[in-house]
Amino acid sequence: MKKIICFIILFSSLSSLAKMSRLKDLVHIKGVRENPVIGYGLVIGLNGTGDGGGEIVDSSLKRMFQKLGLNPQKEVSSKNVASVIVTAKLPAFGRIGQKIDITVSSIGDSNSLAGGILLVTPLKGGDGKVYAVANGSISIGGLNKGKAFPTTGLISSGATIEKEVNFAFNEKKSIRLSLNNPDFTTAARVEKTINQELGGKYAISKDATTIDLVVPVHYQRKVVQLMAILENFKVHSDQKAKIVINERTGTIVAGGEVLIQPVAVSHGDLTIEVKGGGSGKPERFYLLDKKTTLNDLVKSLNAFGATPEDLISIFQALKRNGALIGEIELI
Repeated sequence: MKKIICFIILFSSLSSLAKMSRLKDLVHIKGVRENPVIGYGLVIGLNGTGDGGGEIVDSSLKRMFQKLGLNPQKEVSSKNVASVIVTAKLPAFGRIGQKIDITVSSIGDSNSLAGGILLVTPLKGGDGKVYAVANGSISIGGLNKGKAFPTTGLISSGATIEKEVNFAFNEKKSIRLSLNNPDFTTAARVEKTINQELGGKYAISKDATTIDLVVPVHYQRKVVQLMAILENFKVHSDQKAKIVINERTGTIVAGGEVLIQPVAVSHGDLTIEVKGGGSGKPERFYLLDKKTTLNDLVKSLNAFGATPEDLISIFQALKRNGALIGEIELI
């Protein structure tokens, strides 16, 4: 109980400090993103934990042998082979020859991929083109400690990029920045900071998420240098007053300046009144000042021995009453 209460108080306290953040931690650049790639492959060398046959695996093995110059008359079945889906993320500026990590997941009846080797597997993008080729020894990790999912493994640096995504970043004449957490106040502050630091009207905030930036003339074909400067600008980010509640685990996280308006709270044996002042409080009442923060309320509830379940019920009731100034999100 005390651990969860302290957790809430910690987040409420930190929110009031409102430290400045680097621009690189607040925004991402339109077009600069990872691209998922996917492929179908075979894992061999399993110790009897493979699929043990099946139309897809058998026909895949037959085609593979034919490509190797062999000519089997029928499909080949083996419990040492498993059919898998291979996935990876192509970096925003991935270059030919660069290595990337891959994930290998069984799609058949295999019990485990431990000790297996992924055969050469082409990885395609959404446009159907091959962007990388994967192969290598699969690492399950923690198998001896009772790993729950031995049918999924990783291959570190298991794929090589074969095709690059065309993106002439250094040639751009304008850049669109998008806030990771949309907020009108933060967007306006980003615009103001960029214009002040660059000494001109180069940035304009379009909405709560978007800030459009025109590349200054003296930074034409030097966009990388410009971004190196921009991403280190410091901005006061803002956020909504919000409480996030996970009822399954009893976890409560509060951020922002969540305020409590004058109200009386009665829940079971707990009774708390929030008001502007006065004297002669009832014996079972604990008075708090007007505009009390969530921090103060939690301390009071803690003094009464409230449980996480009590807190969740009280916060929801306060929100419905309109006394809690903030947003409640259930996850």
